[in-house]
Amino acid sequence: MLHSGFSIAQSAASLQIEKIPGTKPRNIIFILSDDHRYDFMGFTGKVPGLKTPNLDRVANEGAHFQNAFVTTALCSPSRASILTGQYAHTHTVVDNQSPAPKSLTYFPQYLQKAGYQTSFFGKWHMGGGGGEPRPGFNRWVSFSGQGVYYNPTMNIDGKLVAYKDSSYVTDVLTDLTLDWLEKRDKTKPFFVYLSHKAVHSDFKPARRDIGAYKNIKIQYPVSMFSTANAKSKKFNKGQQADSTGITFNYKDIPAWVKAQRYSWHGVDFMYHGQTDFDQFYIDYLETLNGLDNSVGRVLDYLKANGLDKETLVVYMGDNGFSFGEHGLIDKRHAYEESMRVPLIARAPALIKPGTKIKEMVLNVDIAPTILEMAGVKKPAQMQGISFLRLFNGLPDPNWRKEVYYEYYWENAFPQTPTQYAVRTDQYKFIRSQGLWDIDQLYDIQKDPYEVNNLIRKPELQGVAKSLNEKLWTWLDKTNGLYIPLKAIDEKKNDHLYKNTW
Repeated sequence: MLHSGFSIAQSAASLQIEKIPGTKPRNIIFILSDDHRYDFMGFTGKVPGLKTPNLDRVANEGAHFQNAFVTTALCSPSRASILTGQYAHTHTVVDNQSPAPKSLTYFPQYLQKAGYQTSFFGKWHMGGGGGEPRPGFNRWVSFSGQGVYYNPTMNIDGKLVAYKDSSYVTDVLTDLTLDWLEKRDKTKPFFVYLSHKAVHSDFKPARRDIGAYKNIKIQYPVSMFSTANAKSKKFNKGQQADSTGITFNYKDIPAWVKAQRYSWHGVDFMYHGQTDFDQFYIDYLETLNGLDNSVGRVLDYLKANGLDKETLVVYMGDNGFSFGEHGLIDKRHAYEESMRVPLIARAPALIKPGTKIKEMVLNVDIAPTILEMAGVKKPAQMQGISFLRLFNGLPDPNWRKEVYYEYYWENAFPQTPTQYAVRTDQYKFIRSQGLWDIDQLYDIQKDPYEVNNLIRKPELQGVAKSLNEKLWTWLDKTNGLYIPLKAIDEKKNDHLYKNTW
């Protein structure tokens, strides 16, 4: 249901662009990973022993966005938000099954209109399960649904091509990307959207990386056992992080969080007992090696062809991932490890090495930022803000003071309720919608692990009320008070529900 304020999109046939005077279009490569946590990169120091030299290089030679978030921590909604510059309740791809409306306009369509050659390589995973070509790309390489790590079948410009001989999907996508860059029309600026499957579960590293982290010491997060009485024997390859001086509020942990611990997305029955947490963690790190290798190969190509100084390379995750925080795995919820993502960028002609950006940026900001870089003004329907001005590393006093989050309950994964949240630099307020459970308020400066729910504190009732009002005002102004439900087929346990209305 649409209301005045924001239209979903304009048709491609009527697509109009307004150019920014005096800008020189630059080459742009946007690399998207899947389920990559914001802090699982070597330079952050989060995981002792983790090596990501190429991701480190992008951050060290460019900019690290220290507070990057997605507005929905789920593959399809986040990817749709990146491509449209809109919140999930606006573009209506609210879960992994909802088809994308045909009226959606993706930002590469504007780039094409501005004279760019555009290309897409990898996971689309929105608007249906097929891998067929979508609007906005001169070169199209994708696959059906989540795809597979080994021996993938690619849809290359509408033709299915099966890869064999233990071909690894991350390598194949990178090969095809570099091949296109080599053969492109060198008289035009280019845009590459390299959209990896990695590191989505179930994690499978390249054969060369199997065993790379078999001896790593796992640091179990401080909140991993906060919803249980004691550490289980099943967690035996690591140690719990030091919780000295941390205040835990066991009383006010939401009931749904406690219940989810022993579920598909909980550490005590993860994927219904099909995997082991410690090996799961190691497989994730080893699969991440392939991503880092891909980034390195792209950087090497740019340098070898004299393109590395002028080309903007942006690396981002489509959502975060829990590794035991609050007793959970996966994403969906509004805790930091879920909604926070890695975001780094490199362009030596534009960004000073070692730039650290503290402002809160969002996935909906990607489209307007890339368009501004290409000399195209932000279309009216986009709800994000270009962060190009932040590349100089100087603070922007007029930048947003809070970010908003939404996640809608899924029939296939009922463990996590609908979540709404608002986050400032100091506080986060979380509502669980559609069930009777406690709200959450965290002082994320004093409590970065979100283990001390302050919602009952008398002296903070004004803060909670203000943030709640901000949340509802945001939903009202952006026409988000109506959940865009759609008739879809969805599996739940061993049943297949087919809508007949």
